[in-house]
Amino acid sequence: MHCDVVVIGAGAAGLSLAWRLLRPPPGFDVPSVVLIDAPPGPLRPPPRTWCYWEQGPGDYDAWLEASWNSLRLRTPGGPPVRRDLGRLSYKMLTSESFSRAVRPRLTGLRVIEAVADGIADRTDGVTVSCRAADGTEQRVQARWAFDSRPPASRPRARVRLLQHFQGWFLRTERPVFDPHTVDLMDFRTPQPPHGLSFGYVLPLSSREALVEYTEFGREPLTDDEYDDALRHYTGAVLGLGAFDVRAVERGRIPMTDARHDRRAGMSTFRIGTAGGAVRPSTGYAFAAIQRQTRAVATLVHSGRVPLPPAAYPGRSLAMDAVLLRGIDTGRLSGPEFFTRLFESVPAERLLRFLDGGTKPYEEFRIGLHTPLVPMLRTTAEIPFLARRA
Repeated sequence: MHCDVVVIGAGAAGLSLAWRLLRPPPGFDVPSVVLIDAPPGPLRPPPRTWCYWEQGPGDYDAWLEASWNSLRLRTPGGPPVRRDLGRLSYKMLTSESFSRAVRPRLTGLRVIEAVADGIADRTDGVTVSCRAADGTEQRVQARWAFDSRPPASRPRARVRLLQHFQGWFLRTERPVFDPHTVDLMDFRTPQPPHGLSFGYVLPLSSREALVEYTEFGREPLTDDEYDDALRHYTGAVLGLGAFDVRAVERGRIPMTDARHDRRAGMSTFRIGTAGGAVRPSTGYAFAAIQRQTRAVATLVHSGRVPLPPAAYPGRSLAMDAVLLRGIDTGRLSGPEFFTRLFESVPAERLLRFLDGGTKPYEEFRIGLHTPLVPMLRTTAEIPFLARRA
């Protein structure tokens, strides 16, 4: 099989890139695209929820599960801090609705349900070897390949934490949620000996919500430990009363200062999480994936080398390394750090900062609201830390 572009993986990055490639601007040719999607099983990503913020209407608004214009942070002992988002909206999209909506619009896309066994990369193109569930082998030759699968080994890093969580999609017997406001971080959860924890509430109505328990730490919890934490949060903290759990969501997101190589060969590139789209300090990735795939599609349409751009400025990643190291060493209290930022920085500017969209002078002003002594001490220490596998 021959094509212009082969995309490996049908998650957020793979589907977004395929969709954008097949929608060129007027006057540009539509490239031929093959999408390699893993068969049902452990190699196919489980259903998940993506949240992001953007200004005005977006490409996926018709498929959103919900959107909000107000965020709230709950401190361990003080009053809640609520912030309106101004021109921004906080949006929630499920992977199922995204896939159901995008796939019928991929006119001309050829899909192979198989596992990519290997990529033979050359200066003038690539050959991807695939194996279907029934053992059938196939090869795809393309000018460019974009691989969204997690790399076989994680890149070397100085700091490595894990954002791990479990959430319940639940429905209560009585109205208990504010459907207009997201609880972005609720620090009334018991804090672990190492790292930090918080609750996260995405209200879908006054009686329905996705309620998550999240930790930043070195190791994930067991299933029983997540269940215990959620039972405590929904009962002792939120006081929800009786409810039914409709679905469960789990996740583990690396939080690291590793350098992701977006080029895997002369004609092969990495996109999405594999291409550094996850913001290390927060775990958000969907908005960066959209920026990255939009830029790649533009380069393909114009006939240029489609090297994916860096998802975040270098200075943003440097600040993330300092924050993660501070939390990892215990110098920084995570609840205190995020509470001070939320209380002191306008919500719109803070979200642009978390998305890598602020200017240096804005970042300097934001930095003045952080604990300066532990931040400066950690900043001085970072260059001397070794990057380890």
